[in-house]
Amino acid sequence: MAITLQFFGAAGTVTGSCMRLTTPEGEIVVDCGLFQGSKTLQELNYREPPVSPSRVAAVLLTHAHLDHTGLFPKLVVAGFRRRAYATPGTCDLSRWMLPDSGAIQEAEVERLNRRRDRRGSGRVEPIYTRADAEAAVERFAPTPFDEAFSPLPGVTAVFRRAGHILGAAFVETTIDTPDGPLRLTFSGDIGPPGQTLQRDPVPPAPADFAVLESTYGDRVRERRDEEQRRDRLRGEITDALAAGGNVLIPAFAVERTQELLHDLLTLMRRGRLPHAPVFLDSPLAHRATEVFRKHQRELDLDSAGDPFGAANVSVTRTPDESKAIGRVKSGAIIVAGSGMCEAGRIKYHLKDHLWRPQSTVLFIGYQAAGTLGRLIRDGAPTVRIHGETVEVRARVRAIGDYSGHGDRDDLVNWIRPTLPTLGALFLTHGEPAARDGLSSALQAAGFAADRVVQPRLDSCYALEKRDGVWRAAMIDGGCRLDAPQVEAATRGRDWQSDFAEILLDLEHRLDRAADDRSRRKILRDVRRALDSVEPR
Repeated sequence: MAITLQFFGAAGTVTGSCMRLTTPEGEIVVDCGLFQGSKTLQELNYREPPVSPSRVAAVLLTHAHLDHTGLFPKLVVAGFRRRAYATPGTCDLSRWMLPDSGAIQEAEVERLNRRRDRRGSGRVEPIYTRADAEAAVERFAPTPFDEAFSPLPGVTAVFRRAGHILGAAFVETTIDTPDGPLRLTFSGDIGPPGQTLQRDPVPPAPADFAVLESTYGDRVRERRDEEQRRDRLRGEITDALAAGGNVLIPAFAVERTQELLHDLLTLMRRGRLPHAPVFLDSPLAHRATEVFRKHQRELDLDSAGDPFGAANVSVTRTPDESKAIGRVKSGAIIVAGSGMCEAGRIKYHLKDHLWRPQSTVLFIGYQAAGTLGRLIRDGAPTVRIHGETVEVRARVRAIGDYSGHGDRDDLVNWIRPTLPTLGALFLTHGEPAARDGLSSALQAAGFAADRVVQPRLDSCYALEKRDGVWRAAMIDGGCRLDAPQVEAATRGRDWQSDFAEILLDLEHRLDRAADDRSRRKILRDVRRALDSVEPR
């Protein structure tokens, strides 16, 4: 039986990371993440898992972000009964993050079903519930960094520090074969050097194959040290408060929130920013900090201080406390999840602030194609939130200095030690332009173009040794989406996105029409267009 590697997510997109490694002894799944972004991609979360739970011997989780772990509870609900290996930091964070994800899904579905009931549409079920997630985390097997373990007979694996967030790892695996050992590295997400709370990623060992993330594979960020980053943040916050409104910061609950608050409070203590009220509207971020304290030997928390200890920081825990923030119309800094504005409390604050010219929305993290955050960041004039149309009049700003992903040069430098031995390098976890950019950079570094592989969704590769050299050969893996759907989804422009845009445009034109006669003419034109496509 051939050794195969199949890509069930993060193949041409940034989210949904999930790979299946099949050996003669059984199957291993590396990561089991949620799809985020376009509705076409999100719909995949509701389908049956692409793997058979009873055949999977083990799951290896690289880190706690939901685009790498968020479908694991669904796999357990479907029948997976074995162990999920992850570092202790990843296990502890996931014990909060996965139940929180289940609770958010329940709340979002409840809101959606109320709208569907009013329309007479069928009800939908959440992908999984809080209770499902709480049961799933009992399958975790905490596994320290740098200690070899065997998730399957004939397979040895080791977690190495990836420097992305607390507990983040890349995975080095070795498979015993009749042709000798096959070495395969899964990068997970690789952090940039010089982060405030994280140690730098360690270099990978020589390998025969590697899977490399490419989130920022097409760009090189300006290098700033800690003080330069704070100075830029000071400038953005100063300008935002001077505009007369609040500052709304969509933030990822793990790592980004802690770094941001650390910098804000440092600037305030030094008198470089006023002691403005700071609302942390993310109970998950507060819980994550407790996990950070537990793992402080891995981090630099002593020098960073307690980001929640300042008198001007208010942590909201209940929905009523969150709603009360809406009474504050100016002068406050509101940090809320989720980071891509796809769920959670951030959406309520966006409804309160996007239409206000005095308000500022400051992005500090990656926004995947098709997400609400990406639409706002890219300049959409109007968006729909909870079924309502909201005009975007607020100031929209972005800082890339808080990213937990390495840029193009960081990724090339990290993978460089393995390039001479690789039979193939699979680029994942990136949009098409990012993968193309990283591919070009790898070729400039001397890596052969025919050994750079950009897998598509569900594509499968046989890993074989031919003439003494390991090579990857694509075999038919099928695809849950057809080619046009994949292309549209990777651009965040599926039919649901087009439909939402047309609704917004129609509403906008009706609102600005001169009189009722003009509005009726617009609607007649729309009706004629519809009837010409599908007559009654």
